[in-house]
This record gives sequence, structure tokens and C-alpha cells, in this order.
Amino acid sequence: MNGRQRLLAMFDGRPVDCLPLMPITMMFAADQVGVKYGKYVTDYRLLVEGQIVTAEKFDFDYVSCISDPTREAADCGAAIRYFDDQPPAVDETRALLADKSLLGRLKVPDPLGGGRMHDRVNAAALLKQRVGQKKLIEGWIEGPCAEAADLRGINTLMTDFFDDPAFVRDLFDFILEMELRFARAQVDAGIDIMGVGDAAASLVGPQIYEQFILPYEQKMVDALHKLGAKVRLHICGNIGRILGGIGSLGCDMVDIDWMVPLAQCRREMGPQQVLAGNIDPVTVLRNGTPESITRAIAECHRQSGTRYIVAAGCEVTRDTPEENLLALRDYARNAPV
Repeated sequence: MNGRQRLLAMFDGRPVDCLPLMPITMMFAADQVGVKYGKYVTDYRLLVEGQIVTAEKFDFDYVSCISDPTREAADCGAAIRYFDDQPPAVDETRALLADKSLLGRLKVPDPLGGGRMHDRVNAAALLKQRVGQKKLIEGWIEGPCAEAADLRGINTLMTDFFDDPAFVRDLFDFILEMELRFARAQVDAGIDIMGVGDAAASLVGPQIYEQFILPYEQKMVDALHKLGAKVRLHICGNIGRILGGIGSLGCDMVDIDWMVPLAQCRREMGPQQVLAGNIDPVTVLRNGTPESITRAIAECHRQSGTRYIVAAGCEVTRDTPEENLLALRDYARNAPV
């Protein structure tokens, strides 16, 4: 099996020849090709080169368009701070929707309009052209809560849930339309699986999650499936209080950060949910040894069972020793499935 075949088989519940390997690399990938991160996130050709070199060097089963969470916000007109060698960031002191009334005049940007969304679509097309027959191609969009935090400001959004729930739903409606247009453009460009990053969702309790966020994540997941894409949900942080809701979404895979035991995830999300990751990217993967990493990932595999993809709990840090990442590869290729 090649990487694309292996991952599609895992998602479909068919036998695989070994565990799939799907770590998130961004700054690490840029460093592999000697590119400053500020260039990596603004020139799709450099992103593609970094992803392919990294995937081939460490035998990943996929390549990804992921880079930073500000592409949609930038094309909406948000104030974004760019840096030479670190990810762009939303300037929350000048949040685009600090004035809620501006939402009614905000236009959904064209994902093929030459902005940062278009750059990601170009990355998807080039990845498909170069490695799409042997590696799974992953696109990326922001989830409803994460994008709302980018447009409104994360602290303000958290009070909006209580102070103006109607506005939150209007904002989520806008975001859903925008992200699905962005997703369609990436699907048309050739992606196989859509990553949905909704990190801010880990900051709310189960009541807010189920009342506001879960219904929109569900609409997003269902629409992505109708577009023909598999779905990867990535919510950084401690999602232990909302596992049941996440498990009900029907995602093809769910990333699990290091704060939540995989055994708990398996109990609450059921036997068929494909789980990924769970080792701490810093204390275990970056700071460990190949031997300690092998033990840690073997324990993740044991707790999760066969419906498991080898990865870190979140992004592989840029200064991770190469031999440590190769330990993940060796486990994925040699562990019983």
C-alpha cells in the first residue's frame, strides 16, 4: 500500500498493511527546506516543497496545506501581523468585528480571488499534481468557533455566548458559508481530506459547546462529506468535557491532544472512531529519546486499538530531533495492526 491507499483504507474500515503516519508539520517542514516561515505561509510553492520533502524524508502517508489560521480572516479584511520566521497572527486589538454591526456588511471573500485563501487552493492543486497518486492530500479550513474568535476577538466571543447569542449564530452562519466555499475550491483542486481546525472550542464547557458550536460543526462535517471529502477534526487542548459531542459528528478522524487519555476517548467516542496522536509534542516528542517515544506511542496504540493513526497531539515543533520523528515512523511501519 502507498500512503494514500493506507489512509483511505483506515477511514473505510478496511485492512491496512501497517499503521498510517500523519503528524502535523508546519514550521518543521519549512526548516527542512531552509525557508523562513514568513515565506512558507505566503508562497504556496515553498509550502508544497516543504511538505513533499518532509513527507518523503520521514515516510509520512500524507501532505497538507495547513500553515496558519489567518487566511480566511485576512481575506475578510482583518488586521494580520506578519513575521519573518513565525506564523502570522490576528491583531485582536483591532478585531475586524469589534463593532458587531459590521457583520451585516461583511462580504464572503472569493477563495479564488487572489488572496491568501487562493494561495492555499494553489497549494492543494500543486500537491495533487506532484504526489496525489501516492500521498493523501489534506486541505484546511477553520471551524466555526476558531474563525469567530479570529474575527471578533477570542475574549469578546466568549462573553457573546452569554450576552448576544443571536449575534453568535449570525456570525457562525457567515463563517459556515465562507468555509464551505473555501472547502469546495480546495476539493475541486484535488484534496482528499479536509482538516477542520477549531481550537477555540476547547475553551468552552459542554453546555456552550452543545448549544452553539456542535450544531455548526455538524453542518460543516455533513457538507464536507457531501463535497466528497474525508474530514479530520483538530481541536487543540483539553477536549475531555466535549468528547461525546465530537464523537457524534461522524468525522473520519479526530486528533487527540496530550491532555486527554485515549482510553477515555475510546470509551466516549465509540469503537469505530479513528483517533490520532495524543503524545505531547514537546515533553515527549521533542525532549524524549527514540526509546521513550516508542514506548509512549505504543501506549497510545494500546489504549486506542486498531482504529489509530500515529501522530503527535499537535504540531511537531520545529526543533524536534529528526531521530525522534523517525521513531514515530519506525513504530508505524513495524507495529502489529
